[in-house]
Amino acid sequence: MIKKSALALLIAGAFSAPTVYANAINGVVLDPQGRPVANAEISVIGKNLKTTTDNEGRFSLSGITVNHVELHLSARRYGHQNQHLTVPAAGLQNVQLTLQPSPFEIIDVTASPLHSSITESALPVSVLAGDRLKMQQAATLGDTLKNEVGVHSNFYGGVASSPIIRGLDGPRVLITQNGLDAGDASRVGPDHSVATEASTATQMEILRGPATLFYGSGAIGGVVNIVDERVPTTSTPRAEWMSEWQSVNSEKLIAGSAANGNDLFAVYVDGFYRDSIDYKAAHGHSDHDDHEHGHSERIANTAATGKGGTVGGSLLLDNGFVGLSYGRLERKYGIPGHSHGGHEHDDGAEEKVFADKQQDRFQLQSSLFFKNNFIRQVNSRFAYTDYQHAEIEGAIPSRSGKTNTLYASGRAISRIL
Repeated sequence: MIKKSALALLIAGAFSAPTVYANAINGVVLDPQGRPVANAEISVIGKNLKTTTDNEGRFSLSGITVNHVELHLSARRYGHQNQHLTVPAAGLQNVQLTLQPSPFEIIDVTASPLHSSITESALPVSVLAGDRLKMQQAATLGDTLKNEVGVHSNFYGGVASSPIIRGLDGPRVLITQNGLDAGDASRVGPDHSVATEASTATQMEILRGPATLFYGSGAIGGVVNIVDERVPTTSTPRAEWMSEWQSVNSEKLIAGSAANGNDLFAVYVDGFYRDSIDYKAAHGHSDHDDHEHGHSERIANTAATGKGGTVGGSLLLDNGFVGLSYGRLERKYGIPGHSHGGHEHDDGAEEKVFADKQQDRFQLQSSLFFKNNFIRQVNSRFAYTDYQHAEIEGAIPSRSGKTNTLYASGRAISRIL
């Protein structure tokens, strides 16, 4: 009888001991604006442990028996993420994890029981955001992305460049802004710049693989999506600005953005200004004196000037949002080595050849949730662009063009499916 009582006390003590609650992880999953991400799945890699977040983004994981864990986070309309944590004996409380939104559907495919397999290391989607984007942003899209894995740039004198993915560029690589075509002439030739601005973007997404078929059969190289907040989805007050100067071409940049609002409306505004002169290149002579005195020459027709701004607003509803924005982009840049007649001035300088382009872009975006028995969610995107492009040699336009294009994208999700 004494032995049975002792055994019962031992079992009861084991269940009431603090170690039962040790190595537990409790926290919340949020988006970059601090809003909770509901129904996000959190799993421990290498262990049969997983959970999902509630409507307030909270989660709890227990039964962890190791000090170092790697969590895998996934949710609909968000990019997946792996997070390394060190779990003390007392466990972790109030852990805050962040997921970045993504318009692409991401599917995890595993074919090996070993962690860090080739399948996992060769991700078809990569995202450039945050401080990395601010440090790598350049005047052209190709120069901004050229340091990303698997991406090259068709450099054109520093005034125009587009990304090269899988050895393909031009019309084989689609450039989109917030999921819709950028609406410019950059896919026609390498001397046409992309009508986007990296300094006011929040992230850039590079998509490769079969998922590019959602954008048509032409984007076989890949898709580059530039994301900004021109249609605000939250009224959380925020603002940022940046300035930059480069010595090689005396490029000056100043850019900024701000958002504010209340429970019913959200307003967003941004703007930028870039200006640069012909950039310097090392002199072709290899003479010792040239190197000693640092001789260099400027490449003709490589100066550029650009400016633009965006204003947008959204109506914030209980079941989503509806927003509209307007953006204006103006850019003038030289076209090196592009003098059609080979004309020169009396002093031997090359004839000025430059491109002058403007774009007006209206964008409507909405995301609405429903509780009826048929439709669960409706997402829609519309964009209208008015684009003009002219190439001017001296004072005479040699080529010019104008396009007006309407782009639309929509999706309805049924509860039956």
